Amino acid sequence: MIAVVDYGVGNLRSAAKGLERAAKEEGVDTAVLVTSNPEDLEKADAIVLPGVGAFGACMQSLETSGLRPTVQAAATSGKPFLGICVGMQILFQESDEFGPVAGLGILPGRVERLAAVDVPIPHMGWNAIECFGESPLLSRTEDGTYFYFVHSYAAHPADPGHVAASVRYGGETIVAAVARENVFGTQFHPEKSQGAGIRLLRDFVSRIAGPAGSARDL
Repeated sequence: MIAVVDYGVGNLRSAAKGLERAAKEEGVDTAVLVTSNPEDLEKADAIVLPGVGAFGACMQSLETSGLRPTVQAAATSGKPFLGICVGMQILFQESDEFGPVAGLGILPGRVERLAAVDVPIPHMGWNAIECFGESPLLSRTEDGTYFYFVHSYAAHPADPGHVAASVRYGGETIVAAVARENVFGTQFHPEKSQGAGIRLLRDFVSRIAGPAGSARDL
């Protein structure tokens, strides 16, 4: 089972529908459950953490829901874990947005306002990414593939090796995706990125292996 974390923010239904389609196309027999129940998250084979809006508001919602420790445990459990948009940003240590505001601290680094010039902020629309390394969750994604972005802040990982993809906007190179062991994050919205997004979600779904739901390495 893939659990989509319901902590009061994010495109939960869109994410769930994208994952359901990806599982069907990949031939993986798994349920997709939108849930705020810690027991569901503990039992899940994979976790997806969506997020929209402000970093601080997302962190507050995670605290208020009581799900912060469960989400942190899931991200360090070895299970496939995907953060989307602000759901990726809050995996880092802190953000400048109305802050500094502390994040989950799963990944070292911070989130800062875009420095792009002569272009609108937020960065909104379709942009082509450049992939780095050999992350399995980008195995079907070629350089120059377009994904859909909506954001005013971007992650700055402390370890450059955690950058899985970047995008150019207004003369600035922005982190588009991150990866470390079982944890993966996208600044773009795969659930809104049509075929390219489904291919990425298929790679995520494919990380679930075996009847016991043991995770393959990311």
